[in-house]
Amino acid sequence: MRHGLAQKKLNRTSEHRKALLKNMLNSLIKYEQIKTTLPKAKFLKPQADKIITLGKKDTLHTTKILVSKLQDIKSATKVKKTLSKRYEKRKGGYTRIVKAGFRYGDNAPMAIIEFVDRDLEAKRVDKKKKDPVKDENKKDEKKAATA
Repeated sequence: MRHGLAQKKLNRTSEHRKALLKNMLNSLIKYEQIKTTLPKAKFLKPQADKIITLGKKDTLHTTKILVSKLQDIKSATKVKKTLSKRYEKRKGGYTRIVKAGFRYGDNAPMAIIEFVDRDLEAKRVDKKKKDPVKDENKKDEKKAATA
């Protein structure tokens, strides 16, 4: 019987579900906005809110809990230093889910989950900045190769 089992299984084993949650939490903290399926977003939202609430309590114990849940020190420090300061006056509801249509391949409902007052520059964390000197060198090399 399923009495008292509140969370969705997402058609995965428990280990796969825990790894999925951890990876999605880390991505959400890093980029402050991710696009995923609607059931996964609904599964992630309460967990993300709990992580931010933990980060607002500034103790060694909560830091250790954050590191153990996220398995990433960079994400834990971002929660402790930037996100907890941003939401210190807010009582809850740190994330929002916006429905984003349906996926082309299997028609799965898609959603965007993001922090409420997110930093717009966090989305471009991994993108490399273009170097005009390197771009010019590449053009010169292409011209030389074609000539």
